[in-house]
Amino acid sequence: MRKKLLGCGCVGRFDRRAMLAGIACIAIPRVSLAKAVISARRPEDEDFMRLALEEAKKGDFPFGAIIVREGKVAARGRNLGIQTNDPTAHGEMVAIRQFVSLHPAAELKGSTIYTTGEPCPMCMSAILWCGFGRMVYAASIEELSARIGQIRMTSKSVAKAAPFRRIEITGGVLTREALALFK
Repeated sequence: MRKKLLGCGCVGRFDRRAMLAGIACIAIPRVSLAKAVISARRPEDEDFMRLALEEAKKGDFPFGAIIVREGKVAARGRNLGIQTNDPTAHGEMVAIRQFVSLHPAAELKGSTIYTTGEPCPMCMSAILWCGFGRMVYAASIEELSARIGQIRMTSKSVAKAAPFRRIEITGGVLTREALALFK
């Protein structure tokens, strides 16, 4: 290490590695890894959403979820907040808990979760942490907000805030049927 006159007129230490690291940081463009991709419906979406709707009918509030892995239902969940005295027992959370009680959590990576309502920020964050490849919902946050109290943050906005994960989002699958559960 040797002393060198810096651009500001100060004398400081010259460190070749630090200089190269600084140049590399400037030269490498910052790429956002966050990818919330809006995807089109698939032929199987309505069938799986109907199963989520059946779960929703059994819940404390009409929200249900289905986890699909390799084309098969791997877990089911419905809102159990009142029954279990657990405000985090949303349909998606219950389905995730059921899945991990039977399988390693790593097997959630790339799976699809179907949910009758666009996930709240808590559930969407859990979906992202679990590594789901795709999330399909029926009623949107906006549509649900017209009927019940909701945190008005979309799943897409939560996904955009997660630069470490890519997820496909498909909305509006059997919306009318999901909203009809809120009488």
